[in-house]
Amino acid sequence: MRQNFLFTTLLIWVNLTGCTVIPGMHMSQFSKQSSIEMPVEEKNATILKKLNIHTITAQTIVDLEKDFNNRSLGTNNVANRYFDYRIGSKAVKGTPESEKYSQYLVGPRDILNITVWEHPELTIPAGEFRSADSAGNVVGEDGTIFYPYVGVVKAAGRTVEAIRAELTNKLSRYIEQVQLDVRVTAYRSQRVYVVGEVKQPGIQLVKDIPLTVLEAINGAGGLNPEADQRNITLTRDGNTYSINLLSLYEGGNISQNVMLKHGDVLNVPDNSFNKIFVMGEIAGGSSGSLSVGGVGGGRSIIMNKGRMTLTEAISDAGGISQATSDAARIFVFRSGIKKPEIYHLNAKSPDALLLADRFPLQPRDLIYIDRAEGIRWNQIIGEIAPTLAMLNIFIH
Repeated sequence: MRQNFLFTTLLIWVNLTGCTVIPGMHMSQFSKQSSIEMPVEEKNATILKKLNIHTITAQTIVDLEKDFNNRSLGTNNVANRYFDYRIGSKAVKGTPESEKYSQYLVGPRDILNITVWEHPELTIPAGEFRSADSAGNVVGEDGTIFYPYVGVVKAAGRTVEAIRAELTNKLSRYIEQVQLDVRVTAYRSQRVYVVGEVKQPGIQLVKDIPLTVLEAINGAGGLNPEADQRNITLTRDGNTYSINLLSLYEGGNISQNVMLKHGDVLNVPDNSFNKIFVMGEIAGGSSGSLSVGGVGGGRSIIMNKGRMTLTEAISDAGGISQATSDAARIFVFRSGIKKPEIYHLNAKSPDALLLADRFPLQPRDLIYIDRAEGIRWNQIIGEIAPTLAMLNIFIH
């Protein structure tokens, strides 16, 4: 009889939990500030302060869209400032100064083919059946070549036209009306290195046709799917520059298609920096190939081309859990670059997700979907009640 009384009392208690404040439930009024201090840069100094929590409204969206840097192609969009997040980075913002195109300058180890018309003994002195590469004149490490009747000729650092003019002038002492041509048959002196997220990383040779960033990447087989098109780096003469190919592809910014020169290193990083994190009460599973890793209450999602909205992120993470989430308490925590921020979205009304679809996310944003009030306590009761019911059966 006593056991029946205890069980009946517990069942009444369980039914009353829906209207009772239990320790651990967050029934307190919604806070307008963060509970901890964060480092914030103000007036060129880093200070510690609590952050205001901004409610996402239509006016918030209007204010964000006024700033072009919140757009995908904004120069100071966080997705385009990869190096500001790298410890010890010394990257120079922007591209190197453009250089005027000049004709190819011959260098050491290049092979020249020199043709003197009607004089095969000078054109192919080693035999007419040998290839141009093997029969050509290799520019020595000292930058010179030897040619019959002329002697040693300085070739490195000169155009083929200048070399032809000198050879013609000196051969005219021995041959009347010299008909002479000079061309490069093998380019071996100038190299550019393409590494990172390309299909065929390696060496690209600089030839008589100017080698640009686009041509070097195409010559390497193109970009891998994991490539970060916004933050390609060019290392030249001890400096590292940032190149935004997406700005070239979609914005027509031809200044990003830099002309490369000997010794340049072109590095295409992966897009692991362009992640956002969704945590809290999300539905199980992942809806899309962009989600990587994470199970249960957390997902990390790669932003395609460094852009994504709040609605897209929640959808790709699996959506809001209808059983356990509090749609009125969705937060975006943004570390920013020396300017952290917190945003709050009340999505109790589904049309609030229209605002979320206009809210632009930034790399490393953390989205948190809070748990509904009383869920944890109700789960505990839900686990205890079947056990007590079973005990009651055995007692009877």
